[in-house]
Amino acid sequence: MAVPEPDTAVVIPAKDESDRIGATVTAALKLPGVDLVVVVDDGSSDETGRVARAAGARVVRHSRNRGKAAAMESGAEAVRLLDEDRPRHLLFLDADLGETAAAALPLIAPIREGEADMTIARFATRVKLGGHGMVVRLARDGIKRLTGWEATQPLNGQRCLTRAAFEAARPLAHGFGVETGMTVDLLRKGFRVTEVEVEMSHRATGTDWRSQMHRAKQLRDVGLALAAREPAVNQARAALRSPRR
Repeated sequence: MAVPEPDTAVVIPAKDESDRIGATVTAALKLPGVDLVVVVDDGSSDETGRVARAAGARVVRHSRNRGKAAAMESGAEAVRLLDEDRPRHLLFLDADLGETAAAALPLIAPIREGEADMTIARFATRVKLGGHGMVVRLARDGIKRLTGWEATQPLNGQRCLTRAAFEAARPLAHGFGVETGMTVDLLRKGFRVTEVEVEMSHRATGTDWRSQMHRAKQLRDVGLALAAREPAVNQARAALRSPRR
């Protein structure tokens, strides 16, 4: 099988992932057709940036934590500045995938072949979540209500997009609402979105107080992303902006 010409860049938002980022970058760089990995060090207090750079990534650093959506925007902009003859496809991966990032090729293939505008990973092996799926249900039900499309793993951050699709999804929803907002916006604009099964895995969210705080932020951000896309909310906002007569 011929190795494809380089046409895809990997963007990895990362905060305090020095223990796994090196393996993730190394695996991502081995993906056929990937010639660039950009790690966005989103205000880490550890050696995430240094480890990523040593593994071969280009590193963009936020001096303070700005959230996942901002990190994705920064990474995509860095890729744009490095693009030459044609824009690269964008493959977003989580920093804690480690060696399983090497299994991301099925996400790229439908984009490369023109069969989809955005692919979303569906993990073949799912880890047991520390929570009870409340945030997943909220995102899944909201996406279906607003678009008619039902996602299996709506919060999965492993996604590949054409540059055109990424630009159409901007501005991205805040923080952890980014995946939900991106899916709704692209489906509404007529872009082709599909889920692809992959043999990847990352660290499960635990049950300690830090994990509970993380889950609460997810719930808040997903809720805000969905609310901002509700027709009734948008109509009310438009009415408030209209000058009174």
